[in-house]
Amino acid sequence: MAQHVIVVDYDPQWAEEYNAEAERIKSILKTNCVAIYHIGSTSVPGLAAKPVIDIMAAVKSLPSVDKQAGEFEKIGYEYLGEFGIAGRRYLRRGGDERTHQIHIFHVDDVQNIWRHLAFRDYMRKSENARNEYAKLKKELARRFPYNIDAYCDGKDSFVKEHESKALAQYNGIWDILYFAARKVQNGRTVSPFVEAGGVAAALLSQGGGIYTGVCIDTASSLGMCAERNAVANMITGGESKISCLVAVMPDGSVGTPCGACRELMMQLDKNSANIEILCDYETKRTVTLGELMPDWWGHTRFK
Repeated sequence: MAQHVIVVDYDPQWAEEYNAEAERIKSILKTNCVAIYHIGSTSVPGLAAKPVIDIMAAVKSLPSVDKQAGEFEKIGYEYLGEFGIAGRRYLRRGGDERTHQIHIFHVDDVQNIWRHLAFRDYMRKSENARNEYAKLKKELARRFPYNIDAYCDGKDSFVKEHESKALAQYNGIWDILYFAARKVQNGRTVSPFVEAGGVAAALLSQGGGIYTGVCIDTASSLGMCAERNAVANMITGGESKISCLVAVMPDGSVGTPCGACRELMMQLDKNSANIEILCDYETKRTVTLGELMPDWWGHTRFK
């Protein structure tokens, strides 16, 4: 039977369905999973969509994902390999009346990752584009209720046009830094006295270098935060000025630097107050170091 094409008004329940499914996927991918995202039309509040939850995951190893095909099949997914897009792993659940789709890319495949995120974020921000897209999809679903190829062909030019616009304005530096931090994050016990890697950080220097670091926790308070470790690596590399920074917590969320890390960064340069720090990876909300330390004591010492 051909896939039935149905487009319905946005349902807030889709976000909850994504959250539940994302946890199941992460439990299979485990430490191979660098990031997971709700993408596609069901991820855009206010946008009419086919009621199919699209999920994208960025992983460290695609061969490791292939070895877990059976685990995905146990929870109802068809494992279809690349399925027309080189470097992707595509899975779907629900057959002709599918309910979920998973798109898995290697973490370094930023072009494929960015095109999904850029289009999603663009649609979330542009009411006019969102309304136009919803109208188009409803009309195509009415005309081609059992012809998914015609439905997709009908919206192809719209998607390509707005995807190009979205990519032109998309700032991928936060993804690059988040991925860099996640790659080195590996919580582990080094000795009976030392644990490391639970928190990771990545910074972009004003010279364009990317430097990473992980936390080192010791039994005698001789450790180092991930952010200071990244700063130390930057200084070792011959640079000293930071443009922006990401600190990733053990659960994959991001957090702001502790007081000691803030103090060190402020002391590096007279313009350190302008350093951008990521506060929320999903929304890309940021804060400047100066906003975190509005009355810093050392401003007058710089010449």
